[in-house]
This record gives sequence, C-alpha cells and structure tokens, in this order.
Amino acid sequence: MITADEIKALEDKAVEKGTSKLDLMENAGKQIAEVLKKKDLKGKRILVAAYHGNNGGDGFVAARELAATAEVEVLFIGEEESLKSEAEINLRRLEHEHVVQFITLEFIDFDDYDIIIDALLGTGIEGSLRPRLQSTINAINSTKAYKVSIDVPSGLNPDTGKVDDISVNADLIISLHDLKKGLKDLKEKTVVVDIGIPK
Repeated sequence: MITADEIKALEDKAVEKGTSKLDLMENAGKQIAEVLKKKDLKGKRILVAAYHGNNGGDGFVAARELAATAEVEVLFIGEEESLKSEAEINLRRLEHEHVVQFITLEFIDFDDYDIIIDALLGTGIEGSLRPRLQSTINAINSTKAYKVSIDVPSGLNPDTGKVDDISVNADLIISLHDLKKGLKDLKEKTVVVDIGIPK
C-alpha cells in the first residue's frame, strides 16, 4: 500500500527518468478502459464525471478509449482555467472526438447512464468539498448506475480512508500503480493497474 505523497514522488522520479506525465495519464486512461472493456459494454451508456485535476485527465483518456465500444458522454464540472496542462491536452483531444458528447449539469439526468466513471478528485482531495462537487457526488450516489472510481472514490481521503463530507459510493475502484492506504477496507472492490511507473 502507498500514500498520496509516495505515489507523487514515484511519478516525479519516473518523469526524471524520461516518462512524461502525459504518458502516465495516457497509460492510466487506457488501463481504466481495458478493465471496463472486460464487461459487456455493447449498448451501454457511460458518463465520465470529471474535474480539472489529473484524475479528470485520466477520465478524459478513458472516455476517448471507450468511445469505440459504448456511448460515452462527459460531464466536466471544473474550471478550464484551472486545468493541469496534461489534463487540458486530453480535454482538447476529446473535443475533437465527435463520438464523445459533452453535457452540462443543467441538462443531465444521471439516471440515464449504465456506468458512471468518477474522475472528479482521486487523491487530489484538499479540505472540504465545494458545493458543486458535493451535489454531483450526491447525484451519482442516488443512481442505480454501476459506479467506477479512478484511483480512490472522490471525497475519500487516500491515506486514511476518512470521509469528511461525502464520497462516491463506488462499486469498483481502479487504483493506479498500487493500492492507496485509505482503500484498506475497500480492497475487495479494488483492482490495481500498471500505468508505467517503475516499481
């Protein structure tokens, strides 16, 4: 198991050795898609709910990878000016994928989807959640959709497993590189994928 700071240090070391953050994000998104493609996705509607951090960037890549297999829509509730550079690159790439539709909070019905991918916060949680994040997580949890969280359920502390406000009630957690310490009690519903960080 690993902490959020330890995974960040490993990512930085991988970048120093020549693996770009963009490569790591691409690998993460592809691995997330590969896990989901093991399910029967034919005729399924998938929503990727994303924020402006790297977790959102992983979700953008996964959306692109899944679009050939299922109907994919993206709900971006972050601020474009706050996007990390790698996440912005993948958002722009996704905007050119005409098979992926973007949807806004005012027009969304979360019950329309078979699978919802939580790409909101991951390990990037800091303090209390903003009202928009809280309401989105509430809406996700209220659906019958199969809920998939990238890295850790948004709202859950990756190191302690503590939830201060609310967290996504994930059916499946796809943890990147290693199991985060906060997932100790959720490991039965967690799969770990390799994103190209040296052990």
